[in-house]
Amino acid sequence: MSARKLFGTNGIRGLVNVELTPEMAIRVGLAIGTFFGKGKNLILGFDARTSGPLFAKAVTSGLISSGCNVYFAGLASTPALQFAVKNQSLDGGIIISASHNPPEYNGIKVIWSDGIETSHEQETEIENIYFDNDFVYAPWNQLGEKRELLNVNEQYKDAIKTHVDTQKITSKNFHVVVDAANSVGGIACPALLRELGCKVTTINANIDGTFPGRLPEPRPESLGVLSKTVQAIGADLGVAFDGDADRSIFCDGNGTIYWGDKTFAVVIKQYLLKNPGAKIVTPVSSSTLIKDTVDEGRGQLIWTKVGSVTVSQTMKAENANLGGEENGGVFFRSHQAVRDGAMTTALLLNIMAETDKSLTQLIAEQPQYFLEKGKIECFDNKKEALQQKIYEQVKTQNVSTIDGVKIWFNDGSAILIRPSGTEPVFRLYAEAKDPAKALKLVESYTEKLKEILSTL
Repeated sequence: MSARKLFGTNGIRGLVNVELTPEMAIRVGLAIGTFFGKGKNLILGFDARTSGPLFAKAVTSGLISSGCNVYFAGLASTPALQFAVKNQSLDGGIIISASHNPPEYNGIKVIWSDGIETSHEQETEIENIYFDNDFVYAPWNQLGEKRELLNVNEQYKDAIKTHVDTQKITSKNFHVVVDAANSVGGIACPALLRELGCKVTTINANIDGTFPGRLPEPRPESLGVLSKTVQAIGADLGVAFDGDADRSIFCDGNGTIYWGDKTFAVVIKQYLLKNPGAKIVTPVSSSTLIKDTVDEGRGQLIWTKVGSVTVSQTMKAENANLGGEENGGVFFRSHQAVRDGAMTTALLLNIMAETDKSLTQLIAEQPQYFLEKGKIECFDNKKEALQQKIYEQVKTQNVSTIDGVKIWFNDGSAILIRPSGTEPVFRLYAEAKDPAKALKLVESYTEKLKEILSTL
């Protein structure tokens, strides 16, 4: 973390007891409490990480010291906690989670009263309070209180059902395999699916913050067990969540795992049939498939920088009702304008029921692009220089710098190269209509980045 920076692309994150310590978490809680103001009511919950209870208590101490009341929800997914902020008319919330990061990480997300993560401008306010020690301490007789908040997961699950045709889904008797990543994805979603008339098989469903089944980032190469399970039992659909269950990656009945672009395009197509001309928000990391789908449905596409906060805030500013990311995040504003893995699962089942088509059939109808990803390690203090150097090499080509460097080629292929806001890495996202070309782009530009990095 830099001298005046706490927040990355998606909240505050760091290695437990190295970059993120209990002492720091107390001060962050104080800064957040000072930002919201004395007497405000804030929800607090966490995912399955072993350090979750530790940081929950530390942040709670800071909040109570500032005079805020803490409504403690315990174990819950990020979207369930975000929904509770709105549903309970609270002033905001704090979520202890490092999302897709490995188990040795944890993080702190701050939620505004609308259930959406605080804007980058609001994050800067919190950072200024933190670094300037500009804390407001409540008098001894005006300290905040901690209260238990029950049924958060139940109310969230029931709300999702109001946005889909439960009878139509139930009539299909779908069989769904849920890979919960040994975290909070196994709390609400399996119960939701059973109430939608689905037969549910779960894997990695026991809560275990060491993530023994697989790492919390749902990537095709780590979801082999999900694929094999779906094939072995003849299920209709498989879904894998990340650590805090706001993202979902899907597997069809043949065991094929799809990146989020392809399933988001399925949602877009059906949405635009019912809402012609609607605005669709997506980061520049998304595939050209998204542009093709929006154009075909006569919608309006709005590109943004990478990051769920930016997508949510853009949806709010543009009054857009649907957004999505290639990593499996879908933002369905009728429910809430944030990534929501369980809501996305219900939407996909609803589309399969309405169209009477399998996920395989729905994706086969799309223009076919193949996506490859890569990453290289790069310390934060070298990210800016590396980005500038790679831009200097490619600036004469068809390039966008909305976020990082994205290059479009004449054959329809493209590559995005950008620094991660949450990890000391540079990420590469390549796409092409030929899988070998996509892989070659990632390999080629990975080598270019390593060569430049060796000179910095």
